[in-house]
Amino acid sequence: MSSYDHTTYLSPFSWRYGSDEMRRIWSVEHQRRIWRRIWIALARAQMSVGLVTQAQVDDLVAHQDDVDLHRAAEIEKEIRHDVMSEVKAYAEQCAEGRGIIHLGATSMDVQDNADAIRLTEALDLLIEKLRTLMARIAVQIEAEADNTTMGFTHLQPAEPTTIGYRLAQYGQDFLEDFEALTAVRQRLKGKGFKGATGTSASYAQLLEGLGVSTVEMESLVMEELGISAAQAATQTVPRKQEFQLVSALAGLGQTVYKFAFDLRILQSPVIGEWAEPFGKKQVGSSAMPFKRNPIDAENIDSLARLLAALPRVAWDNAAHSLLERTLDDSANRRTVMPESFLISDELLKRAFRLIDGLRIDRGASEKLMSTYGPFAATERLMMEAVKRGGDRQVLHEVIREHALSSWAALRAGEDNPLEDCLSKDPTLLGLMTEEEVRAHLKADDYVGDAPARARAVANAINNAIEG
Repeated sequence: MSSYDHTTYLSPFSWRYGSDEMRRIWSVEHQRRIWRRIWIALARAQMSVGLVTQAQVDDLVAHQDDVDLHRAAEIEKEIRHDVMSEVKAYAEQCAEGRGIIHLGATSMDVQDNADAIRLTEALDLLIEKLRTLMARIAVQIEAEADNTTMGFTHLQPAEPTTIGYRLAQYGQDFLEDFEALTAVRQRLKGKGFKGATGTSASYAQLLEGLGVSTVEMESLVMEELGISAAQAATQTVPRKQEFQLVSALAGLGQTVYKFAFDLRILQSPVIGEWAEPFGKKQVGSSAMPFKRNPIDAENIDSLARLLAALPRVAWDNAAHSLLERTLDDSANRRTVMPESFLISDELLKRAFRLIDGLRIDRGASEKLMSTYGPFAATERLMMEAVKRGGDRQVLHEVIREHALSSWAALRAGEDNPLEDCLSKDPTLLGLMTEEEVRAHLKADDYVGDAPARARAVANAINNAIEG
């Protein structure tokens, strides 16, 4: 088997992105160990009905961990079949059990069940990391639930919100991702043991006259493997479940993407309210020493963009699995499935870094409120003026004209004159005093029920991850 180092091309997922534990799940060695587990489980079930002997099973078990990737690769060069190369490598090690390895099976009986096991392991790892991330987000939501900041719509200052309520939007999306991934995990199926076209004909032939059905034997094997079998399958387990799984991962990627993108906007010095952590020795730019680029947030958005494209490939794999199967999904699944998880794994790793190290500049929040708060509070002023008998349409036009002229003054570098203008407007002074106008132009507490809703999201997250 060839050896690889940085003198040749390596996928960045081999070393740069993703965790060691996720890479282990998708390693060839781990795959081959699962294949051998499957052959042993199949042999045990066949032994229970008298098809193979205890000695043959014991021989397979004795060499279960003796995976020899170099020998299997040598064989594969000759026969050009990865499953049979492992069968032959295993058989060379098992003098007693060699003759019953893979008995009755087709390659996908092994590969699809092994993939179901790896998908389960990968989902469990990812869901647990997401659970931890959500717990940390819930803490941040509760801590920031009452802290007012300027809200933006259309990337323009709008009305106040709270930092906790903004964080709750991401937390709510993460909760949906958690539920979607958990549901996919619960539905995940292996192919079972159904043979070349899914009819179980080979197993039926082996079991003829033994008083055991193919379904019963399949159940014995799947119980030992700890996974469920699809009720119906062709040569493969239906690829629809992989489309649903990759789509759920892409959904998670979308949530992390939006959080990172929003942080990039808020980190811009023009706003300067949020920032990702920046190490003392970290370099932002090779040319501009002053730069503090949002490298983690940008990395997240780059990887999530790739993840978003992968459901399309999984869709094609499901839609184009013609009749009882085609092999045109095999090559891309070798990269689509592991990389979907490795990208997701890296996204969560960097999201941890952003959430745990999130820097919130209170001074910047106050400056935003001071500058744009009076504009936001004009709605509050208008509502109060209407309650006091004013004409909503007339008031809207009065406030609009003052707001636009004040906005022009701000753009010219002047102080915001809006409060002074409105507090002297005769239409408004016919409904309230100058002091009352000024009081209603304070927007710091004009956040409605945002704090309560933020805490409700945090509570929902905590209930879900503790359930």
